[in-house]
Amino acid sequence: MAMMKAKRDPVKFMQFVTDIGTLIVHTPGICGGRPRIADTRVSVGRIAAWYKMGLNAEEIVERMGNLTLAQVYAALTYYHANREEIEAYLSAEKADYERLAAEMGRLA
Repeated sequence: MAMMKAKRDPVKFMQFVTDIGTLIVHTPGICGGRPRIADTRVSVGRIAAWYKMGLNAEEIVERMGNLTLAQVYAALTYYHANREEIEAYLSAEKADYERLAAEMGRLA
Protein backbone atom coordinates (compact mmCIF):
# COMPACT_ATOMS: atom_id res chain seq x y z
CA MET A 1 0.00 0.00 0.00
CA ALA A 2 1.51 3.33 -1.03
CA MET A 3 1.77 6.05 1.57
CA MET A 4 0.12 9.32 0.76
CA LYS A 5 1.86 12.53 1.66
CA ALA A 6 -0.20 14.97 3.63
CA LYS A 7 -0.76 18.20 1.77
CA ARG A 8 0.00 21.40 3.60
CA ASP A 9 -2.27 24.32 3.12
CA PRO A 10 0.25 27.12 2.31
CA VAL A 11 -2.04 29.77 3.78
CA LYS A 12 -2.36 27.95 7.12
CA PHE A 13 1.37 27.18 7.19
CA MET A 14 2.30 30.82 6.62
CA GLN A 15 0.28 31.92 9.65
CA PHE A 16 2.89 30.32 11.91
CA VAL A 17 6.00 31.74 10.24
CA THR A 18 7.89 34.41 12.17
CA ASP A 19 9.84 37.02 10.24
CA ILE A 20 13.09 37.01 12.21
CA GLY A 21 13.71 40.59 11.15
CA THR A 22 10.89 41.65 13.46
CA LEU A 23 12.39 40.15 16.63
CA ILE A 24 15.00 42.89 17.28
CA VAL A 25 14.03 46.57 17.27
CA HIS A 26 15.51 50.00 18.05
CA THR A 27 13.11 52.50 19.58
CA PRO A 28 14.18 55.99 20.68
CA GLY A 29 13.42 56.43 24.36
CA ILE A 30 13.35 52.71 25.18
CA CYS A 31 16.59 51.15 26.44
CA GLY A 32 18.40 54.27 25.28
CA GLY A 33 17.55 53.46 21.66
CA ARG A 34 19.79 50.42 21.86
CA PRO A 35 18.73 47.20 20.11
CA ARG A 36 16.29 45.15 22.16
CA ILE A 37 13.97 42.21 21.82
CA ALA A 38 10.67 43.45 20.34
CA ASP A 39 7.80 43.95 22.78
CA THR A 40 10.19 43.79 25.76
CA ARG A 41 12.67 46.02 27.53
CA VAL A 42 15.37 43.34 27.28
CA SER A 43 18.37 44.67 25.40
CA VAL A 44 20.57 42.65 23.11
CA GLY A 45 23.44 43.77 25.35
CA ARG A 46 21.83 42.11 28.37
CA ILE A 47 21.49 38.82 26.49
CA ALA A 48 25.06 39.15 25.18
CA ALA A 49 26.39 39.80 28.70
CA TRP A 50 24.78 36.61 30.03
CA TYR A 51 26.09 34.70 27.02
CA LYS A 52 29.60 36.03 27.68
CA MET A 53 29.24 34.88 31.32
CA GLY A 54 28.80 31.33 30.02
CA LEU A 55 25.02 30.92 29.89
CA ASN A 56 23.62 29.22 26.81
CA ALA A 57 20.40 30.25 25.07
CA GLU A 58 18.26 27.74 26.96
CA GLU A 59 19.64 28.92 30.32
CA ILE A 60 18.91 32.55 29.39
CA VAL A 61 15.31 31.65 28.51
CA GLU A 62 14.99 29.82 31.82
CA ARG A 63 16.44 32.77 33.75
CA MET A 64 14.24 35.35 32.05
CA GLY A 65 11.02 33.37 32.02
CA ASN A 66 9.28 35.73 29.60
CA LEU A 67 11.38 35.16 26.46
CA THR A 68 11.22 32.47 23.83
CA LEU A 69 14.20 30.56 22.53
CA ALA A 70 13.69 32.24 19.15
CA GLN A 71 13.94 35.69 20.76
CA VAL A 72 17.16 34.81 22.58
CA TYR A 73 18.73 33.31 19.46
CA ALA A 74 17.70 36.43 17.52
CA ALA A 75 19.48 38.58 20.12
CA LEU A 76 22.56 36.37 19.99
CA THR A 77 22.54 36.48 16.19
CA TYR A 78 22.32 40.27 16.31
CA TYR A 79 25.20 40.33 18.79
CA HIS A 80 27.43 38.16 16.61
CA ALA A 81 26.55 40.11 13.47
CA ASN A 82 27.10 43.49 15.20
CA ARG A 83 29.65 42.59 17.84
CA GLU A 84 31.51 45.91 17.70
CA GLU A 85 28.30 47.88 18.36
CA ILE A 86 27.20 45.70 21.28
CA GLU A 87 30.69 45.51 22.80
CA ALA A 88 30.83 49.32 22.73
CA TYR A 89 27.54 49.45 24.66
CA LEU A 90 28.79 46.89 27.17
CA SER A 91 32.07 48.78 27.65
CA ALA A 92 30.23 52.06 28.19
CA GLU A 93 27.92 50.45 30.75
CA LYS A 94 30.88 48.94 32.59
CA ALA A 95 32.68 52.31 32.66
CA ASP A 96 29.53 54.01 34.00
CA TYR A 97 29.19 51.35 36.69
CA GLU A 98 32.82 51.69 37.75
CA ARG A 99 32.54 55.49 37.84
CA LEU A 100 29.40 55.38 39.97
CA ALA A 101 30.90 52.75 42.28
CA ALA A 102 33.97 54.94 42.81
CA GLU A 103 31.78 57.97 43.51
CA MET A 104 29.70 56.03 46.02
CA GLY A 105 32.89 54.77 47.67
CA ARG A 106 34.06 58.34 48.17
CA LEU A 107 30.74 59.26 49.78
CA ALA A 108 30.76 56.39 52.26
